Amino acid sequence: MTVYLDIVLLENLCMNYIILFATGYIMKLKMKQLRLVLSAMLGGIYAVIAYIEILPIYSSFAMKILLSVLMVHIAYNSKNIKNLLKQLVVFYLTSFAFGGAAFALLYFVRPQDILIRNGVYVGTYPIKIALLGGIVGFIITYIAFKVVKTKLHKKDIIYNIEIHIKEKTLKLKAMLDTGNMLKDPISGMPVIVVEKQELYSILPKKLLDNIDKLIGGEAENLLEQVEEKEIFTRFRMIPFSSVGKQNGIMLGFKSDQVVIEKEDETHMKNNVIIGIFNQNLGKNYSALIGMDLLEERSESNELATNIKR
Repeated sequence: MTVYLDIVLLENLCMNYIILFATGYIMKLKMKQLRLVLSAMLGGIYAVIAYIEILPIYSSFAMKILLSVLMVHIAYNSKNIKNLLKQLVVFYLTSFAFGGAAFALLYFVRPQDILIRNGVYVGTYPIKIALLGGIVGFIITYIAFKVVKTKLHKKDIIYNIEIHIKEKTLKLKAMLDTGNMLKDPISGMPVIVVEKQELYSILPKKLLDNIDKLIGGEAENLLEQVEEKEIFTRFRMIPFSSVGKQNGIMLGFKSDQVVIEKEDETHMKNNVIIGIFNQNLGKNYSALIGMDLLEERSESNELATNIKR
């Protein structure tokens, strides 16, 4: 059987790219196409070298591990060892899912000519089978990770946050709430819901005790009683709906900066609205944050930055 090395390179390049893209998508990483292509090309070149057996060392277990580490680092520009290991684990899981899907398709198609050499499969089967296997593997992996995430215990989705307004800072625990999609209807800024009692240290007590008047537009008397006049320019009216209350209005204020921390990740966000909630949220947390504040791929404002230590 005649084997063309350019076909081997092309097939592995395509599969590697799909696996790398799927890994980054699942982990919500900020991806650059050039890095993905370079990493996929490295994997493709390795497949060609391993197939033609230039040196036996290229087929060794250690070399395969080193290749995986290099591909992951090139693709995602890992900042530290911990992030690299996380990305490497998901990369392997995704690869296994893709490989299983591709083998299943080959089982049903049953190509006449197929050859394995040093872990590299070649044959007369069309490249679209390999690509289709990659797509099926991506769907399976994505769904699997979604299911796992929904079963996380609350302690695994508790974040430390800091709210900065002028020279004042408030530190508290916040729970990741996938259902929190509140935004300021005018600016589109995301909203973090915080218990009112936690805000007394950074907002005037007179204002917090008269939220209903502020929402009702009866703020003239309060304006005279509060020294920090500038605080009134920060207030926003946030429409919301919840169980038992439709078409509600929540009072919010614009913070200077919000810092969200968990383990080795720190997300620094500007232009975030703090929604004032008049009841208790939970025993282990006093604020709710949404997914949009954690996703690098979908920043909700241009001034937001994301730092991974």
